[in-house]
Amino acid sequence: MSIAELSRVRKSILPLGDDTWESIAKREFPGTDSKKAISDLQSWNLHVFMRAPAPEGSPRAGNQILPSDVIFVEAPLATA
Repeated sequence: MSIAELSRVRKSILPLGDDTWESIAKREFPGTDSKKAISDLQSWNLHVFMRAPAPEGSPRAGNQILPSDVIFVEAPLATA
């Protein structure tokens, strides 16, 4: 497959500085069950969800999401 054949890019966002899985789910999937939306986000973003936690006492402790992360907000696209 060449670059010219690509037709669609998977929808993604850059998180806000204090975003969590919950805040992203509420913003991107309003009206959707929170647990389902969070579960979907985490499964589509294993590169973030499986990251080692920040050390206790650090500014990012308790939150895996960095403002520089690309967060996918839709499932992987089907291949032809």
